[in-house]
Amino acid sequence: MIETRVRGFIADIQHPKQKKKINVNDLELQLRKLTEDYFEMDGYTLFYNAMEALQAEGMVIPILNNQYNGRTPTLPLYFWVDRKIEQSTWDRLEMMKLADQFDFSYYERHPEWQTEQEWLRIKNVYTFLQTSDEREMVSVEERCLELFGHEKFLLDSKMFPEGLAFLSRIGVTEEQLKMEHYGEPFVFWLKQGKEIADIQRVLIVENLSFFHTAIKLVELDMLDYEPELIIYGEGAKIERSFSFFFNMFPPKSYLIYYCGDLDASGYGILIRLIEKYPDCCIQPALKIYRKMLDCLDRQNDQKAGQTENPSYRDHFFRWFTEEEQELLNQLWQNNKRIPQEVLTIETWRRWM
Repeated sequence: MIETRVRGFIADIQHPKQKKKINVNDLELQLRKLTEDYFEMDGYTLFYNAMEALQAEGMVIPILNNQYNGRTPTLPLYFWVDRKIEQSTWDRLEMMKLADQFDFSYYERHPEWQTEQEWLRIKNVYTFLQTSDEREMVSVEERCLELFGHEKFLLDSKMFPEGLAFLSRIGVTEEQLKMEHYGEPFVFWLKQGKEIADIQRVLIVENLSFFHTAIKLVELDMLDYEPELIIYGEGAKIERSFSFFFNMFPPKSYLIYYCGDLDASGYGILIRLIEKYPDCCIQPALKIYRKMLDCLDRQNDQKAGQTENPSYRDHFFRWFTEEEQELLNQLWQNNKRIPQEVLTIETWRRWM
């Protein structure tokens, strides 16, 4: 009776997707409350034997942190309750019917995923694949809404934790589902009197303040590189939105300059852009960065939470002279930065 009740308690606690932590003293206390002759039958010994049996079966796993329940024989104070192993709920014959498109081996190894909702999603995808050759390419959001009932199913891990790895589980690619991630639109300014076909030089700036300053400088014929197009990168957003450039502007060879903050984040944005778009001529706007280095007296502390990647740093520094690299390295070592906002109309006039 004691072991049966202990097994019942553990079964109630078990979860199909995560382990649960239990305190054995709390568990035994529940058992004593439900068993009138617990002490007469030496209930603790029976409880101990039941926990040993569950350990041997792998249903509970002791947490060995030198904390014990203070009884004899001794048990660890805390245990993990292993995940519930659910029996397969899908019809094997139905699975075989869909096996020409899907590999169900993951679901064989993880029967907890054999849910009614998952099967409906798989059936929807299977139906789509039967006529995919006739379908058009659409956005991920549009296809998700069609197949899964919500546009964020494959994109929002908080709202749909089961969605992020769904395609991996069934072995289907986004290309097979005729969907793609569209580039996000960005804010840009085209020099007055210029047409899209006239664009040759492009300047991407990280921050909004310098975006507006750069526009004024172009209008005053004072900005280095004389860009016909200025793009507001909006921090790291440009890494997602730059692909939109190729949807808006004609294919040709552009000279693309980037300027951001002189800090770990700014280095990373530039280097990742260069790596992601190797066919584009993307390079640092060195003349503008050098003006920022002239403003060392305006340096401030690195922003909290920035990822300091030495590889990005070294790649960025190689564009500069040895003397400039020494200044940049001092900033890095002292955990300092120079924000792009040092470049104002007023400071710019120093160099004119």
